[in-house]
Amino acid sequence: MTTVIHSVRLVDDGGVTEDAWVAFEGDTVLRTGVGDERRALPAGDAFDGAGAYLTPGFVDIHGHGGGGAAFDDGADAVRIARAVHRAHGTTRAVLSLVTASIDDLAARVALIADLAAHDGTILGSHLEGPFLDPGHKGAHTASLLRTPDAAAIDRLIDAGRGTVRQVTLAPELPGGIDAVHRFVAGGVAVAVGHTNATEDEASAAFDAGATLLTHAFNAMPGIHHRAPGPILAAMRDHRVTLELIADGFHVHPDVIALAFAGAPGRIALITDAMAAAGAPDGDYELGGLAVRVTDGQARLVDGGAIAGSTLTQDAALRLVVAGGLPLPDAVAAVTVVPARAIGVAERHGTLRPGAAADAVLLDSELRVTAVWVDGTRI
Repeated sequence: MTTVIHSVRLVDDGGVTEDAWVAFEGDTVLRTGVGDERRALPAGDAFDGAGAYLTPGFVDIHGHGGGGAAFDDGADAVRIARAVHRAHGTTRAVLSLVTASIDDLAARVALIADLAAHDGTILGSHLEGPFLDPGHKGAHTASLLRTPDAAAIDRLIDAGRGTVRQVTLAPELPGGIDAVHRFVAGGVAVAVGHTNATEDEASAAFDAGATLLTHAFNAMPGIHHRAPGPILAAMRDHRVTLELIADGFHVHPDVIALAFAGAPGRIALITDAMAAAGAPDGDYELGGLAVRVTDGQARLVDGGAIAGSTLTQDAALRLVVAGGLPLPDAVAAVTVVPARAIGVAERHGTLRPGAAADAVLLDSELRVTAVWVDGTRI
């Protein structure tokens, strides 16, 4: 069955195309075009976009949950949390897991592998820990942090059966650079994060194969004029994608603008959302730690560290556009850039022919009005 979404402003591939249409054949993009060209397509379902913006489906490579549920807590929790973010345009997601024992993490990545085998919207797992710097642990349990070793790394990779997409680690830890090599050899994108790395230590990790910076500016040394740190190392390295939490709380909007200017085309807007995304303020848990959410801001009850976000990707998109970023650049930051960072950009983050038939319709205020996944409107 052919489905055509027509009369839209298509935001993809770095530009905006007026009076555009996109044709889906089953779960795949068949063709795109403008105006009356669509009349040559086979008969099928038609959806009038009425001049709204149409973008590729959003891709979140770092989020922990939503709707009161965390991705660490089993299949039902994953289903609940994914439904929240899918309604906000996130058609594909990597499921992030907080620090836990190697036994628990192996079981969780195995479960996510099972889920991904039957649900293509789940792209795999992200291990945010346990190989983190205790001094920049954020909302991770200190007693479970550890240095990386080959046996633990191999066990986690094997448990994921090819679905561990990303790991965050502190490369300055003993064995850190060896861990980068080992994860990369196992097909895992390595992110520098929760780290005390200097510029040189971060650069050594990037030379070893790390290609991401976990939630830039958070849980790492800031930029100092005599100690540039990992942020500038990432900004100066064209191999590296910088994650950014654009909620106006984790990173000031002016600093967000600085990041986009300093690393054009390499900023991936993530949510880092915890269970309270799409849910009321109140008391929650993150990795066994008590969290209190007030006015949408999540902090640990003990110590007050920021404990993830309550962000959705459509809200991140609106914030950066309101800050002056051109819409095509903002859309790229929630679509093709994160997809490219984990090696799935051929199929996701774009509406080019042959890609997955995932799309998001946005009104003039960039609020989600319709979502398609694999060619079906949800």
